[in-house]
Amino acid sequence: MDNLVRLLLRFVLVPLGYFASVIAGACVILIGEWRIGTLFTADDPNVRAWGIIIAIVTTVVVLFLLLMLMWLVAAVGILFSEAFAIRSWMFHVANGVVSAWIGAQLFSPSDGAPAVAGDPFYVVAAGLAGGLAYWLVAGSTAGFFKPILRSPAERAGALPPPPRRPDLSPPSPESPPR
Repeated sequence: MDNLVRLLLRFVLVPLGYFASVIAGACVILIGEWRIGTLFTADDPNVRAWGIIIAIVTTVVVLFLLLMLMWLVAAVGILFSEAFAIRSWMFHVANGVVSAWIGAQLFSPSDGAPAVAGDPFYVVAAGLAGGLAYWLVAGSTAGFFKPILRSPAERAGALPPPPRRPDLSPPSPESPPR
């Protein structure tokens, strides 16, 4: 029963983690590269109102693009981490960076249309934020089974104590000095 619950939990946590990583990456792109926050600092109230509408529409479009474009690339690393129970934050952050970089290179527009993220700094930053967000939600508990590669401390705690040999008697305490 415990294995069934863990499997069902993985089917819920992995998509939630992916969605959290896309939101984190989109926030980095919108706030960092596109500087969407500057739309709210205008003196004219009409410009601020249009800024809010533009920010909402742009956020929805960027989230949709990232959900569609980065899923195929990130799925390889996610499946690898789930199959081998890799729970390292460094692996998931590296997966985010590689996924963002490859996705930006593969799916960049070729007909002169502006790219979602044109600056490599923000592509890497979005990948870092996305990988860390995925690790926080789903990556730190990755894998259906226990990790294959465990640390020596985990192995020492998981092993039962060595059996006592029946032919050896416990040492007798020394008599106290007089």
